[in-house]
Amino acid sequence: LATVPTNNEKSICVGVLALQGAFLEHIHLLQRIPQVSRAVPVRNIEQLNSVDALIIPGGESTAIALVAERSGLIEPLREFVRSKPTWGTCAGMILLANKANKTKKGGQSLIGGLDITINSFESAIQIKQITTSSNDLFPAVFIRAPIISSINSPDVEVLARLQCNSEEIDVSAIVAVKQGHLLATAFHPELTNDDRLHGFFVNVAIDFLNEKK
Repeated sequence: LATVPTNNEKSICVGVLALQGAFLEHIHLLQRIPQVSRAVPVRNIEQLNSVDALIIPGGESTAIALVAERSGLIEPLREFVRSKPTWGTCAGMILLANKANKTKKGGQSLIGGLDITINSFESAIQIKQITTSSNDLFPAVFIRAPIISSINSPDVEVLARLQCNSEEIDVSAIVAVKQGHLLATAFHPELTNDDRLHGFFVNVAIDFLNEKK
């Protein structure tokens, strides 16, 4: 299991891809994290190059991909993801996956990076890295949420599984993963008032960037 990084010796600038979706909500939560010097929207290559880490928010993955292509951002995003900390939530997780099943007709561009395959409800889940007991759960908001259908590399660490009874959703479905400097969640932490996952991502980013020095 991953441990919560504790290296808080520097602050970082975190960008949130602001082409479509719930980017402002991420910015508001990031502004509460002491180690974040700035939380900024990213809409072009110059803004992307100015940040240390990136969040790709929920929204409509096909729309985000289309706007990114038209803005000339797809390749720069792929390059960024290869070398810098990135977190995808819901639609952002789809875009970070190396393979996506059941996408819209004609498919869509993926940024890739995570060795997973992915295939509206709300559930409280336990994330051992940030929750303290089975009674201390994280309020996970799922909106037309993708589910991780397979883990395709031993480097991918499962952080959380779904914890609810549902006729439509496998209760053991994987909903949060980490692979090195990449993080992905099938739900929308930005739609809650709980900033613990944002703090976890920032610390992962800081540790990764410090290790690269």
